[in-house]
Amino acid sequence: MTSPLGALASSRIDIPARRDASPHGYDAGLLLLRLALGLTMAAHGAQKLFGWFGGPGLDGTGQFFTMSGYPAGRTMAVVAGLSETLGGLGLVAGLLTPLAGAAVVGTMINALAVKWGGGFFAPKGVEYELLLTAGAAALTLTGPGRYAVDRLLPGLRAARPVHGVIALLLGVALAGGVLLVRK
Repeated sequence: MTSPLGALASSRIDIPARRDASPHGYDAGLLLLRLALGLTMAAHGAQKLFGWFGGPGLDGTGQFFTMSGYPAGRTMAVVAGLSETLGGLGLVAGLLTPLAGAAVVGTMINALAVKWGGGFFAPKGVEYELLLTAGAAALTLTGPGRYAVDRLLPGLRAARPVHGVIALLLGVALAGGVLLVRK
């Protein structure tokens, strides 16, 4: 059988085979995303809970939540602060990643609702909150990669999309419930 390339096919040109991306490269990328997103969210939560990093603390955050139409502003500040801090630290460690990501997504949905209407770009826009929400949702769906505590947990050792989807649905439903009580 003759080759469509004719004489070219018979010559011995060694072209290196294209290599697929290394799974370790993907895992390193997921680790970098988890660290950046998780530390950012944990710091935001610490601002709310403890007043660290120039944050308003529980009293200031509670007043903001009350002014934004949430009942029991201080309680909502605790919920948001814990969701951000624990969700962020969970992402950093890659611990219970679907739930950690869903906690961040749920909190950020409420942040988007509060800031909605200010356009897309900063300082009043939602670009930052949208980026954090998308990053957390992506990690929730993909899993943390190999460099994570979840790799030591039998049920979470391998990323399962169903865990991510269920966690995201839970986060969105809880965020929606919180938004329903907002005036």
